[in-house]
Amino acid sequence: MLKQYHHFVGGVFRVVDACVIGAAWILAYWLRFSLPFFEVTKGFPKFGKYAALTPMVMALWMIVFSAMKVYQSRRMLRRTHEAQLIIRSHLVSMLFFIALTYLFSEYKYSRGVMVYFGVTGAFALVVFRLSLRNGLRAMRKRGYNIRYVLAVGEGPSLDGLLYKLNRFPEIGLKVLGTVISEDSDPMQVKRETHARVLGRFGDLNTLIARFHPDQVLIALPRGQYRDLDKILGTISDETVDVRFVPDIHEFVTLGCEVEDFDGLPIVNLNSSPLDGWGAVLKRVFDIVFSLLALLILTPVYLMISLLVKVTSRGPVVYSQERMGLDGQTFKMLKFRSMRVDAESQTGAVWASERDDRRTPIGAFLRSTSLDELPQFWNVLKGDMSLVGPRPERPVFVSDFRHKIPNYMLRHKVKAGITGWAQINGWRGNTSLEKRIEFDLYYIRHWSMFLDLRILVLTVFRGFINKNAY
Repeated sequence: MLKQYHHFVGGVFRVVDACVIGAAWILAYWLRFSLPFFEVTKGFPKFGKYAALTPMVMALWMIVFSAMKVYQSRRMLRRTHEAQLIIRSHLVSMLFFIALTYLFSEYKYSRGVMVYFGVTGAFALVVFRLSLRNGLRAMRKRGYNIRYVLAVGEGPSLDGLLYKLNRFPEIGLKVLGTVISEDSDPMQVKRETHARVLGRFGDLNTLIARFHPDQVLIALPRGQYRDLDKILGTISDETVDVRFVPDIHEFVTLGCEVEDFDGLPIVNLNSSPLDGWGAVLKRVFDIVFSLLALLILTPVYLMISLLVKVTSRGPVVYSQERMGLDGQTFKMLKFRSMRVDAESQTGAVWASERDDRRTPIGAFLRSTSLDELPQFWNVLKGDMSLVGPRPERPVFVSDFRHKIPNYMLRHKVKAGITGWAQINGWRGNTSLEKRIEFDLYYIRHWSMFLDLRILVLTVFRGFINKNAY
């Protein structure tokens, strides 16, 4: 019954996607030859030549989407990840489609139509898919389309699993109860999980026959992994879906993903959302924004350069070695705000309040963060990003990494001109532990919306700070 439902839902999604992509192809023709953005210089091609490709477009997209597993049951998949999967599959379909149309030597199709089709198709597919998903989630939240689960195990892994299932009722997975080991205390497990205990590992076959669950979720503490062979052997001839939650939560700092390597599951314990299309989107935004900033701020650069030059001897801009992505070092640019010989006696030290090494204009530049403006060039080059953890000097990193847990994980992403820690006040000579906490929060929860939020808040909180000296 469950597999029939999955086939039905997958069939509905296929029909909707086929209709959406077919309509997007027809719409692209209308947009290209009805809107004034592209001038028509070679006459209007016959609509029939484009309409005739509609069945091929629909079939090609269904084949590619099926091959890329777009229609698998994905109750637990985040909507952002599903949108990324759809866009990737759409781009692959577009590449195949463009290649196929170029084989039609007797007729060339408009590049403008292809552009409109690519954009409108991606947008429409994501909107319709997420609308369907939201509709299904709303039904499940109201108690419809529920799937029943037997939870096998105990301890933190099971506690976390049950908490998340209760927190997100829209997933539609309802826990019937827990199944525990032979020597565990049922009352203690019930107090910890707030779920009723249905039996022991040896009762699994009987419990499956009695409750007819749709899934068995196994979440054992590592100390009970010796029982895993027994559990899997007990249910090996059952038709119920089986899922396994490994007890590795204490080792997961940033994020966790499972890759399928030719049938072998490989768990990535420190995965970051800043990869794939997310990294591409962030890089494109960095390039566009930094270019605009360099152009718009040219008068400010010239004025600061003049002030630095006339108030102290030495270069206007200096470079300092900092550590960035994957622990690689780069030369970070700043307007010079201290004397040329600032560290000749002390070596590498942090700036302090009322630091006498600052130049006459340096105190103002540092307190307003204007000395950081040349770093837009670092962003354009790709050494840095607009938003990310602030980079430190390698001499400090070699000390901090041994004193502060998870310090080096901040280098899983590019360093930034501004960051989540900085707009929340953790900059300058403040708690490194709190700064790392905020940096890791940023990496775990990254999104373009979060980047935009940080950039906007930087205008109000980031430039001037009591700890900037």
